[in-house]
Amino acid sequence: MSAGRVIRYSLSERIMHWVAALSYVYLLITGLAFYSPRLYWLNGLTGGGPTARAWHPLAGLLFFFSTVWMYRTWRRDMQATEADRDWNKALLQYVRNEDESVPAVGRFNAGQKQFFWLMLVCSVFLLLSGIVLWFTDALPWSLRDLRYGSVLTHVIAFLLTVAGFIVHIYMGVFVVPGGLHGIVHGDVTPAWAKMHHRLWYGEKIGAGSIKP
Repeated sequence: MSAGRVIRYSLSERIMHWVAALSYVYLLITGLAFYSPRLYWLNGLTGGGPTARAWHPLAGLLFFFSTVWMYRTWRRDMQATEADRDWNKALLQYVRNEDESVPAVGRFNAGQKQFFWLMLVCSVFLLLSGIVLWFTDALPWSLRDLRYGSVLTHVIAFLLTVAGFIVHIYMGVFVVPGGLHGIVHGDVTPAWAKMHHRLWYGEKIGAGSIKP
């Protein structure tokens, strides 16, 4: 058993995650280019301004539906638990990599759950405001407040997701080595699972989900 690996994500979960991640990165690049003239050069990475303008809203739809897919798949795993409250109290220890002082958690820790809900809620606001901006030329001038409100909503929701995305990448890649392997290959070592998600590890062992 010690030489085996614990299955952390199914193939469909990994596809779901990477569809969301890649569509978001595209939105991030093009969104920053639209946000500031000083960053307009980023559109060169996506085929130029007209191409980015055409594909940005479509990528936004893809990102939104991928977050809905995540919600349907992970909604039970993302509910807050008593273990999450204990984990929140030990957040500084987690950031400092003092794993022995961090309480045991289930499949996802409180930080991952908070990121999930942040992206899901923001994706709804981005979709609604984005639809207005997508078809803004069709709106009468009497609805100009709707236009301005949509611009403000879109920018705020976008910046919130950028902050969450940066923290997510930092924590998942640098603070918890091995986490990236799990979302790429679908499995982790028993030692990693026991260290970072001990309650979930116990459930998986009980279900016999060890890959030889």
